[in-house]
Amino acid sequence: MKTCFKKLFFLSFLFSFAFMANAQHQIEKIWETDTTLTTPESVLPAGSILYVSLIKGAPWEADGKGGIAKVDRNGKVLDASWVSGLNAPKGMGLSGNKLFVADITEVVVIDTKTGKIDQKIAVDGAQNLNDISVDQKGTVYVSDSKLGNVHQIINNKPTLYLSGLNKVNGLKAYGNDLYMLTAKDVYKVGKDKKLITVGIQELGGDGIEPIGNGDFVTSTWAGVLYYLQKDGKLETLMDTREQKRNVADIGYDAKQRIIYVPTFFANTVVAYKLK
Repeated sequence: MKTCFKKLFFLSFLFSFAFMANAQHQIEKIWETDTTLTTPESVLPAGSILYVSLIKGAPWEADGKGGIAKVDRNGKVLDASWVSGLNAPKGMGLSGNKLFVADITEVVVIDTKTGKIDQKIAVDGAQNLNDISVDQKGTVYVSDSKLGNVHQIINNKPTLYLSGLNKVNGLKAYGNDLYMLTAKDVYKVGKDKKLITVGIQELGGDGIEPIGNGDFVTSTWAGVLYYLQKDGKLETLMDTREQKRNVADIGYDAKQRIIYVPTFFANTVVAYKLK
């Protein structure tokens, strides 16, 4: 009887372990902002606030309509026009009190203490600068989706870092590596600049954020939010393509496990709890 009980207990344990190992991650909506955020493309959590890049005009037109908004962690829009006079701002990165913003052909540097533009760094030959990530040393990486390039900016001087990347978009400097989303492949790049494929998503990629355990959350502008496991397996967390609702360059709070989704043409930011 005891042997039978032990076997049943062992089988139950194995079943429970297998279930947990294969359990699908899920998200739960927490809040959504009002619609005063015109064409939000990227969200960057920083302390008690969220920076949100707003295109406002055409996605790739230098029309001076774009800007940066500030939103609190409960979804209240604090200032929809915190910074104005940009063109079509997209990805952002933070180093100290300097906010770096990709803006078509240049990287705009904003002082977060004053909300004033410090300078604009022109990237030679750039056409569609899209995402930005800043590593622990303050090195800025910026992608050019049209030309397939990634540029590196050190001491405000840009140089070409990588090229030949099909529609490269989302970037994330994490640890000693740089993670990149292209038209299909998710790459990890070390200091040797060798490309290692860590995942494949047929819809291309927009935003990529580390969970902290080797996994990532990624997004596609078309409207899909993925959970990318370290073994390359993809789980679909959300698919809003039928609703024609975009999922642009996401932000992520690893401590609270909250994903911030800019909805582009829907003019809101939505917060989801990752489970």
